[in-house]
Amino acid sequence: MHSATKAEAGSAATGLPSTLSVSDVRAIYDLPLPALVQRAMSVHQANHDPGEVQLCSLLSVKTGGCQEDCGYCPQSAAHGNVEPEAMLTVKEVLSKAELAKSAGATRFCMGAAWRNVKDGPAFERVLDMVRGVRSLGMEACVTLGMLTEEQAGKLAEAGLTAYNHNLDTSRSFYGKVITTRTYDDRLTTLQRVRRAGVSLCCGGIIGMGESVDDRCALLQTLASLDPPPESVPVNALVAVPGTPLELRPKIDPLELVRTIATARILMPKSRVRLSAGRTELSREAQVLCFLVGANSIFYGDKLLTTGNPDCDADQALLKAAGLHAAPSESVSA
Repeated sequence: MHSATKAEAGSAATGLPSTLSVSDVRAIYDLPLPALVQRAMSVHQANHDPGEVQLCSLLSVKTGGCQEDCGYCPQSAAHGNVEPEAMLTVKEVLSKAELAKSAGATRFCMGAAWRNVKDGPAFERVLDMVRGVRSLGMEACVTLGMLTEEQAGKLAEAGLTAYNHNLDTSRSFYGKVITTRTYDDRLTTLQRVRRAGVSLCCGGIIGMGESVDDRCALLQTLASLDPPPESVPVNALVAVPGTPLELRPKIDPLELVRTIATARILMPKSRVRLSAGRTELSREAQVLCFLVGANSIFYGDKLLTTGNPDCDADQALLKAAGLHAAPSESVSA
């Protein structure tokens, strides 16, 4: 008897077809909510400690002035409603990382408002930040825009745990939100990160005017990466004044629940991160997201430039729900 192929083994384990279509994903997304919740919970419990939530802290190390025109982002120079700021020093960043660690965060994420990484002092500073965060015994993640193969390799050598580079939405809707970088540019960066041996943090944003099929196409693309991203952030649009999407209505929280549940079913081993937009969610909506598979949050009162629940509120929420912070994983300095 021939051994099962990787795809066959994966489909047998998840109950999903070996080649996933957008209609397959839509069939899951559209399940009656109780059935979707039950299925997602079952997958979550089979692959993770359902009482555990990873706490991640996110810091903007270089704010504003980005040359991309992403319609949701206040840091875009095209919108001009965030004044560019000088890049933080390594000392400033590591001080923030130490505070985050003392508050319970195990992953420290650093963002720079760049279209792409340029070799030179600024990139060398980022490499020092990565080394410093790792020396604290924390996971280190950065989001810096597009990378070359060599830059991805240098980040890996510095000890980078994960690289965040979101696809944001479906290929067909993408051009309605961003025109300065293509979908394939994003996929190429993901391939370079993966080849360098760094794990992927890659997800998207809902509530930008996309259809449900667009959401399902995004999830299909993510789940079809080989392997899927180790971390999948699911963001609800924060409609920031001054951006092209400032008038978008708030997303129905149950649409966020459906998106997270579907992501959990499609990517059983990934951490699914309940990310931007949590300030608009009730405690009950957040707990429902945890039930269906969200097992990571951004922790701290700010996400780059937008608000986030403070640490005390999150600790109280986890306690009320009977959840606990994930312990620090064994990371080499």
